[in-house]
Amino acid sequence: MTTLQSPRCLISHITSFKKHLTPSFRKALPSSLHLHIRRHSTPMASTDATEVSATENSETTSDVLVQYVVLRRDLIDSWPLGSVVTQGCHASVAAIWSHKDDPHTIDYCSPTNLDSMHKVTLEVKGEVQLKNLSEKLKSNDIAHKLWIEQPENTPTCLACKPYPKSVVSLFFKKLKLCK
Repeated sequence: MTTLQSPRCLISHITSFKKHLTPSFRKALPSSLHLHIRRHSTPMASTDATEVSATENSETTSDVLVQYVVLRRDLIDSWPLGSVVTQGCHASVAAIWSHKDDPHTIDYCSPTNLDSMHKVTLEVKGEVQLKNLSEKLKSNDIAHKLWIEQPENTPTCLACKPYPKSVVSLFFKKLKLCK
């Protein structure tokens, strides 16, 4: 995963991002992101125009819409592979369908993007870590679906709705890629 290199990159990216916000899209953003965008809506005085322009171009092309799917390692080791994949599919579809009117989801599922979706599949150690991650996402207004398999009532995985990578990757950066 790539991360933003400096605060200047973040500020110029948010400035670029803010230019494209429609009123209906702004309403869909979590309130914490509104504050963040307002706080950093102008570039730093010491940033020269060439640096901002280059940063905006590189950040815009690398800030793809992405859906994170997180599976439990203990289930990967003990359940049939197909069953674990099915859990991830359930969570992914549920997260997308629950947010079908969200601008990012609409863009992610648009006919022009349908063949180039970006998903990152990560893993956590077990149920406790999965529940903790869900609580962390919930407390930060990151929309996601914690899939609970029935009738066992077992949390098996989670998936977030599609987000720009720069908005959501921070919450998943400590997790390992699922192998």
